[in-house]
Amino acid sequence: MTPEQLLALRDQAGVPSHPGIFLALGVLTFALHIAAVQVMLGAAGLTLWGAFRQDVRWRRLATLMLTTAKVAVSVAIVLGVAPLLFVQVTYDPFWYTSNVLSARWVIASIVVLIGGYLAIYLYYWKNPAGAEGPVRSPWLMVLSLMLLLTVGFIIHVLTYQMNFPELWMTWYAPGGVVDPSGSGLHAFHLPRFLFFITLSLPVIGAWLLALRRYLQVRPHEDAAFLDFLGALSNRLTMPGGLVALLLGAWWMATLPAKMAAFALSPWVLVAVVIILATVFLPRILGPRLDQGLWGYATFALGAAALILVGTAREILRYRTLLGSHGYDPLTYRIQMDWYSTLTFFLTFGVLGAATLGYMLTVAWRAGQVEGVYTPTPGLARLGRWATGLIVLWILHYFVLGFITWGA
Repeated sequence: MTPEQLLALRDQAGVPSHPGIFLALGVLTFALHIAAVQVMLGAAGLTLWGAFRQDVRWRRLATLMLTTAKVAVSVAIVLGVAPLLFVQVTYDPFWYTSNVLSARWVIASIVVLIGGYLAIYLYYWKNPAGAEGPVRSPWLMVLSLMLLLTVGFIIHVLTYQMNFPELWMTWYAPGGVVDPSGSGLHAFHLPRFLFFITLSLPVIGAWLLALRRYLQVRPHEDAAFLDFLGALSNRLTMPGGLVALLLGAWWMATLPAKMAAFALSPWVLVAVVIILATVFLPRILGPRLDQGLWGYATFALGAAALILVGTAREILRYRTLLGSHGYDPLTYRIQMDWYSTLTFFLTFGVLGAATLGYMLTVAWRAGQVEGVYTPTPGLARLGRWATGLIVLWILHYFVLGFITWGA
């Protein structure tokens, strides 16, 4: 397709703020989403592995990881909405076309996602005794992993097909015969998909280090279990990171011709360096992992690494669509809407920070004490402020609706 045809497919209403903001938010929310996905995959894998071991340490870890996986899958689903919204704003000619070409799979992904979500909760419900009881219905956990990986692969295909406008007509009308069924998955890149999946190994390794540090402050915590977490983290973080880098090298080495130059981009080098820094950091820190906040440093650096990987991924797409197809999302027509822009950032930065800050702080502190946890007066005050802000936001929503309806 010509650049003129692609530009004609844009939403003529334009975007309500500078497209660079949407690109940056797309990278950030993708990094948060993929981090939750990788924690979920790693935790689910450890749940299955530990559930069938007789070692009491593995059984306890399996119970902890089941809870982690259950929460992480919910977070991954919620955070997964945002990058899809941002990509459809700036790359709508490509995203919507890819979805139409594989429409049945798009619809099926919702059903598959629901199935994977329910399966992990059913497994949790079937095993209320955790490490103290027998393992029941492990096939539910296997099913959940398979279904969630299937959803991930479908989304991978949709985002990959975006990059090939020159093949859209071939896929839509193979041999000159129109096929409007949307039943095909037309293009995928296995090394790219596997790279993001295997990153779950170093990510869950870093998560275990953070969990170990978190449990260290508990009174009467089992020292043997803490040592077990540290040793297991070492077996996952460095080897897993190196495997992911090998798959990343395979991805770069097999890029299509129009993308191949990106393999030598400085962004690739920066991503490799920060991933290596993440997986070697526990060895560098050594005993300091047991001091202060150092135990959380590996996971924090891993989060920064995912943001850089997400940035490199976005730059690859930007360069491909600009260099090969003349499409620049930064030239999207801007119809500045200060109200919606400010509402978004205030909701995200003020309401979100207060509400999430309160809930995460309560969960953090409650897990580090024995018996009933009583919040401090300052934390209780933050909770009241968070509740008040939610009520205010809801009232604002209905007031705006009535004003708009009256107009």
